[in-house]
Amino acid sequence: MADADAVRDAGIPVSRTPSPQAEPPASGPAPLFGDATTTEMTLVDHLTELRNRIVKILIAVVLTSLVGFYFATPLIGILVAPLPNNQLQYTGLGDAFYINVKIAIVVGIILAMPVILYQVWAFIAPGLTDAERRTVRPWIPIALVFFAGGVALAYFVLPYAVQFLMGFSSQYLNPLITAGPYFDFVTTMFLVFGLIMEFPILLFGLSRVGIVTSERLSSARRMAILVIAVFAAAATPGGDLVSPFVLGITMYLLFEGTIFVIRRSGK
Repeated sequence: MADADAVRDAGIPVSRTPSPQAEPPASGPAPLFGDATTTEMTLVDHLTELRNRIVKILIAVVLTSLVGFYFATPLIGILVAPLPNNQLQYTGLGDAFYINVKIAIVVGIILAMPVILYQVWAFIAPGLTDAERRTVRPWIPIALVFFAGGVALAYFVLPYAVQFLMGFSSQYLNPLITAGPYFDFVTTMFLVFGLIMEFPILLFGLSRVGIVTSERLSSARRMAILVIAVFAAAATPGGDLVSPFVLGITMYLLFEGTIFVIRRSGK
């Protein structure tokens, strides 16, 4: 007994065997982390929600694509307006149908953009704090406006890009423009311009979580100009000088505007 008392007084824990009559300790709440089943179920829940959001986006794009397919012929007439005689040729038997489907899908994505942005927001919003949600929420309709502005800008640039490329025709180089490559060029331009207009919102979101600041963006201005120039040249599909120039100027103006907004927000 004296040895046990000495060990206890020295602060060394003594192992004790609970008696059979001892009551088991009351079970507390399960730990939030550390239980493999709980973590796996949480991951499964997130993946299930992501799947549901993607399914809703696909349904919205399919429905709006049906609208685009119905109006494909008049839309094709608008898009071929910059070409001589407003005519295109196709060589494959199914090319005309494929082009109508392509136009319909691009129109569907454009028309479904409100649903796409809402579903993305609904997926990420639960992971944000109340303050972050209040900060980011107004940018959702702004993102829609920016996307629509990018599509409108592409429509404005299209005739000038076509005229630039057609200007290299000569008596030795007669254009025989086929529908497939032309609409690949047009649809890619529309989507690229629309999506690129979203990058200021990405920069603003990064500033809210402390990844970038206005000072950091300002100090990286030269590198940003180089990246914008390279990206604008690579992203525009036609090989002309008009569309990358307009896209690059637009991206740079948005970059400077984003720095101003971030600085005004205190970041």
